[in-house]
Amino acid sequence: MCVELCDELARRGEQVSIFTTDVDGPGRLDVPLDRPVRVGGADVRYFPVQRPRGFVTSWPLARALREAVPRHDIVHIHSLYLFPSTAAAHYCRRAGVPYLVRPHGTLDPFMFRRHRARKWIYEWLFEWRNLERAAALHFTSLEEQELTRPLGLSTPGVVVAPGVHVERYGQPVGTAAAPWGETRGRRVILFLGRLNFKKGLDLLARAFTELARRRPDVHLVLAGPDDDDYGRAVRGWLAQGGVADRCTFTGMLEGTSKLAAFHHADVFALPSYSENFGVAVVEAMACGLPVVVSDRVNIWREIAHAGAGRVVPCDAAAVSRGLAAVLDDPAPEAMGERGRRLVAERFTWPAAGARMLDAYREILDRREMRACA
Repeated sequence: MCVELCDELARRGEQVSIFTTDVDGPGRLDVPLDRPVRVGGADVRYFPVQRPRGFVTSWPLARALREAVPRHDIVHIHSLYLFPSTAAAHYCRRAGVPYLVRPHGTLDPFMFRRHRARKWIYEWLFEWRNLERAAALHFTSLEEQELTRPLGLSTPGVVVAPGVHVERYGQPVGTAAAPWGETRGRRVILFLGRLNFKKGLDLLARAFTELARRRPDVHLVLAGPDDDDYGRAVRGWLAQGGVADRCTFTGMLEGTSKLAAFHHADVFALPSYSENFGVAVVEAMACGLPVVVSDRVNIWREIAHAGAGRVVPCDAAAVSRGLAAVLDDPAPEAMGERGRRLVAERFTWPAAGARMLDAYREILDRREMRACA
């Protein structure tokens, strides 16, 4: 998402740089560390990590930020509780360069409560200062912004949703056949995302078990990388429900394989406990696929208002009823078309780039006005 936004900003004539590390899950990216790499419209600098790796510690990155930050007009920091974001905020304050912080859902009450003691220490040492002295907090939905209000942060917020390139989501050529032979003749429920505790996969497993007992025509496809072997727990729940033979785990899908999954499914499911935006939901709607999401997916209001699917509470029985309602809907194509229209109107990269540039300019204008006062 960072790369796509930077690409759109570059298309609009801005000069954009990305500073990051070579972290790639438990491994490392095979990328040059001694020179910038051109990715889309941005120059990307990668830096090696050291211990403690859990905080993505990189002293070479910090030294590079110390030199680079003063040469930039504005800095956009992604995520919290990590060394790179804290180093960036520190050097922005030291150089007098305004910065935005995008929390990536970490201030949502569900995520904010996790590992509270450890986070409290980090907040006391660094994070509250990073947030309070930011020029703005970047939220990807109004719901995400509202969920942070109990924290009492005085930093102004800007809401800019990410997007997709709608034209890239048509059915790929040569994928008329179902990508999974075992689903032939069945109604396919698709989950696409990380196999992770916050995605509500315990709810989805119970919901599918309940649905499959009533309907012999359903099949569940779970596509995505496995976080910390969480997929083992999901497989266990499905086996306990006696429906493991009606489920397919694909691993991570990309490119035409991912598009084929969207286009061959009948409904997309994301019953998350916390989701600051939900890019996969937007991708599903861009493909004309009806969706069933929890009311913790922060674009649920937009989905409900558009009639692009069903919004349900975080409850397995409610998820099961929502899936059944979409599968039994007499006009699912109309539901999918409403979702496609919602994406075209609200969630595209050209729209996101324009709104983000407006936010940057407003911050810089405020800074100039204060300097002249």
